[in-house]
Amino acid sequence: MGEDIRLPIGALFTILGAILSIYGIVTNGTEMYAKLTSNVNIWTGAGMLIFGIYFLVMALKKEKKNPE
Repeated sequence: MGEDIRLPIGALFTILGAILSIYGIVTNGTEMYAKLTSNVNIWTGAGMLIFGIYFLVMALKKEKKNPE
């Protein structure tokens, strides 16, 4: 059919999710986030990271099953 887009999308979300999670962890104790009950950067980054890893696993699983 066509190129499998799951691999680049998974890589993009995994990299950006990792960056955002690390940024959220590093800036967790700053004054800017003192009023928040939870750091949104950590949770958004974790969600992006999980989504990206899921896409990477699905892309790699397809390559193993049906090598062309």
